[in-house]
Amino acid sequence: MISRRNALLAGGAGVVAVAGGGVFLATREKPEPAAPASVNAQGRMLWRNWSGIESAYPAVRSAPTSEAELAKVLKTTPVPIRPVGAGHSFTALVPTSGTLMTLDQVAGIARWEGDEAVVWTGTRLGALGPALAAKGRAMPNLPDINKQSLGGAIGTGTHGTGTSLKALHGDITALRLATVSGEILDCDASRNADVFNAARVSMGALGVITQVRLKTSENRRLHRHVWIEPLADTIAQAEARWAKHRNYEFYAVPFTDLAANITHDETDLPATAPTASSDDVFLEALKQLRNLLGFSTPLRKAAAKALLGGTKPEEAVGEGWKLLSTERPIRFNEMEFHLPPETQMAALKAVVAALETHRKDVFFPIELRRIAADDAWLSPFNGGPRGSVAVHCYYKDDYKFLFELIQPIFLKHGGRPHWGKLHSLKAPQLANLYPDWNAFQAVRRRLDPQGKMLNPYMRDLLGS
Repeated sequence: MISRRNALLAGGAGVVAVAGGGVFLATREKPEPAAPASVNAQGRMLWRNWSGIESAYPAVRSAPTSEAELAKVLKTTPVPIRPVGAGHSFTALVPTSGTLMTLDQVAGIARWEGDEAVVWTGTRLGALGPALAAKGRAMPNLPDINKQSLGGAIGTGTHGTGTSLKALHGDITALRLATVSGEILDCDASRNADVFNAARVSMGALGVITQVRLKTSENRRLHRHVWIEPLADTIAQAEARWAKHRNYEFYAVPFTDLAANITHDETDLPATAPTASSDDVFLEALKQLRNLLGFSTPLRKAAAKALLGGTKPEEAVGEGWKLLSTERPIRFNEMEFHLPPETQMAALKAVVAALETHRKDVFFPIELRRIAADDAWLSPFNGGPRGSVAVHCYYKDDYKFLFELIQPIFLKHGGRPHWGKLHSLKAPQLANLYPDWNAFQAVRRRLDPQGKMLNPYMRDLLGS
């Protein structure tokens, strides 16, 4: 998001060179959080999620190589049984003392049915893009990270941005679900329709989805445009930009009064040469401003405007699977809620005000996206489009303030939580947010009456 000509960051303590002059010595980095033991007293190996806040020592690690083997494992293995993808969820969906099942060996495109691709759910999003492109097709939309497995992404309601574009599960037209009884169910709008409606966003609570049939679109090149402007201007123009662009999102940067805007639109322009992402440079600059000037918000904002305000826009042209998702080398923890579009900006303003008043340690930008409606029962987008607001904090910093300071704002504005991102809601609260909650529970109890797919976190989440 920021040209390397405008920022220089180096040295163990951190040196910030501000465009136009001035060099400051920043405070030293916080120590790495303590990691759990790699092996516990029983000799079980550690599993840990991407950000490091969730971990487990499963008794069994299963990596089935076929659908038949997977179904057999579900019927016979120690419980709780939890499927795992890339570990990019921040909530405790995965940890188990029973069986941890990865579908990494059940991956790739199984076949094509016209322009729809039947895909094994162990496929990583980053691998699916070029596989579809080889046939001239693409996923209609992608999230901003492509490391997830397809199964993990659809199971948690993962999404990109665009008023006419659904979350990933919204493009599923059929699926196959392996249950704890060892049965394989074929599901779509007419076959096992209730299971289809429940399973598309189910967090692995019904069994394991082995395959999905995905709508695809023509593999068009996209023109990416990134620029920084005053946050007030972005808020004023956001609705018009969502209406105008295929993909639009923006990052409100606390303690700067600035926002980074990103659009993607279809184009016939020739592809440009790939360039290294500058997101990590942008984040490092914000972190160093926090370290150096966190004691004074006015000074911090003035330095941010000097350092970032004159940043030149970035342009790129390429296939969507290359541009829509970016690398995220700097780890973080995240809370994201999906709100009615009419309350999204009010929630953002309240979040920025809360952070700038109470949490001067925060430096990560706040991400805002817009997602079209779908009809999966536990989809946050069931019943109408939603605007998402995502608050991130550096993985070395305290994140518990998200529950105390930020979550109440989201709930006040009618938000539903992203299933894979931090929240503290439990079944009684969630039941009030989802009209089809009881229908989902009926399907879940029928398919898994003993709760073999539920770890303790999932039992609190679903009330079982």
